[in-house]
Amino acid sequence: MNIGEIARLAGVSRSTVSYALSGKRPVSDDTRRKIQRVVDELGYQPSASARALANGRTSTLGLVFPPAGNHYTGMQLDFIGSVVEAAAAHDYDVLLSPSGVDSDRSFQRLLGERRVDGAILMEIRLEDDRVDHLAALDFPFVAIGRTARTESCSWVGLDHTTLVERCVHHLADLGHRRVAFVNRPEQLLRTGYESAQRGLNGFTKAAAERGLTVRTYCCGDDAASGQTCLERILHDDPATTALVTLNEAALGGLYRGLAEAGRHVPRDFSLTGVVAGRWAETVTPQLTAADVPAEQMGRLAVDLLVERLNHPDAPPRHHLLTPPISLRASTGPAGTAPSTDAGAGMTA
Repeated sequence: MNIGEIARLAGVSRSTVSYALSGKRPVSDDTRRKIQRVVDELGYQPSASARALANGRTSTLGLVFPPAGNHYTGMQLDFIGSVVEAAAAHDYDVLLSPSGVDSDRSFQRLLGERRVDGAILMEIRLEDDRVDHLAALDFPFVAIGRTARTESCSWVGLDHTTLVERCVHHLADLGHRRVAFVNRPEQLLRTGYESAQRGLNGFTKAAAERGLTVRTYCCGDDAASGQTCLERILHDDPATTALVTLNEAALGGLYRGLAEAGRHVPRDFSLTGVVAGRWAETVTPQLTAADVPAEQMGRLAVDLLVERLNHPDAPPRHHLLTPPISLRASTGPAGTAPSTDAGAGMTA
């Protein structure tokens, strides 16, 4: 069913039907009612492309979300779900673009063909080509995460620096003196992945303030890498009694590595970090963590983008979230890990 058929049945011209449906030009009440009766009887719904031509909007938001590693982690999937749900509440669909750097064809199609009204960028880097490109085009967008230039656009962010600092202080308050940091994969840290960089800064700062002996590790986004990383931690310094992590995908492997090493959590070893709450609760014992509010962040990002679309001249707005640490069962007073004369200090 199309506009031509509606026009024939209503006894009016195609342009009159178009004006009545789009509201672009005035149509008499009698004619509008006649057209509406036909539309209702036929169950007609204009196509997305027809609506876009009529009002200049696609009613679609783009989610530019490449996997940070080789696959999507549980936390990333939580973000995607939260954005889709929040967009639906505003009567928007979501188009996922799995690419994201300036040269990627999918990203260029998203912009060049104007497939979406605005975009939400995720997996932000401190220096991010996508942010610069969209800002130069004056294309409506919101970032989940912060670049080094935090005032340049609207964003929703998690204060990884402060959250990791709090994790370190929590362990230090429990008497832990030798602590490891398990970060995201090395490639992400090297390319300026925002949470990895800011989290490392927070760990380094808090460890120095408390005079701790620490080592830092990059770890792949999977359980096998987590287990390998844990084995390396205990090999490098068997006296390590605690760790902080940003890597939820490696969490199961970290626990498995401790179990195989005969380290009881939390009697012999404590773990904490920045992880989505539902993932912190899947391990045993449940992880003491700053719970990433994925649902709230997705909703705020959509709200900011819809606000930008409705008020394009409004200044950028920001939300920096610092959720409290949820005390669960994975941290306790420093245990009695084997003493060692292994070298101390920082390692990449």
